[in-house]
Amino acid sequence: MTSAKSFAELTGQNACAQSACRASGYNLHPDMEKPRYALVAYVKNAAGEFVENLRRELHPDLPHLPAHLTILPPRRLKSSEQAALNLLDRICSQEQSFEVHLAEVETFIPVTPTVYIRVDEHAARMSELHAHLNVDALKCEEEWPYIPHLTIVKMSSEEAAQNAWRTARERWAAYKGSRRITLERLTFVREDAENCWVDLAPVSLGRRLVSR
Repeated sequence: MTSAKSFAELTGQNACAQSACRASGYNLHPDMEKPRYALVAYVKNAAGEFVENLRRELHPDLPHLPAHLTILPPRRLKSSEQAALNLLDRICSQEQSFEVHLAEVETFIPVTPTVYIRVDEHAARMSELHAHLNVDALKCEEEWPYIPHLTIVKMSSEEAAQNAWRTARERWAAYKGSRRITLERLTFVREDAENCWVDLAPVSLGRRLVSR
């Protein structure tokens, strides 16, 4: 999330990274009265490390952004946080884990100056999961169509994004690690301050909410 735009969730480094978030002004939203929530799958394998290292090179001013696949882009809840967690518990316990494959480097230009890696194999499965979860307490009329992808970076302009795309395409072509990601453990996150995100609850597909 640039996630169709970019999503700057911060995992175990929240305390030190929040100040960097605020200083950078990255993806700031003026309406912070009601927090936004999202559901992501952190990518902690070699592909995730590749993306995080490349992002730091392409846009070193950004705060630390753990590599992730977005299942539900940022949204404000229609009811309580607990209702959303209960809904996640109910739906995800009936879903099975699955594997996706990363394809080519693309951009969302001219919509946003975002560079990303497209999900090809089992992208439809991600879209189905998104549709199953985008209901009731988690329902949101999203600004953009849902496109399964792994964001590399959101740049400040189309020209910068085009340059980043060319570099990312070359690096990804030379990447020799696995391009497969298993989706079995998701994380429900909340925006607590100026687009600084904190983990609320891990959610396992096929099982109930994991103990915190």
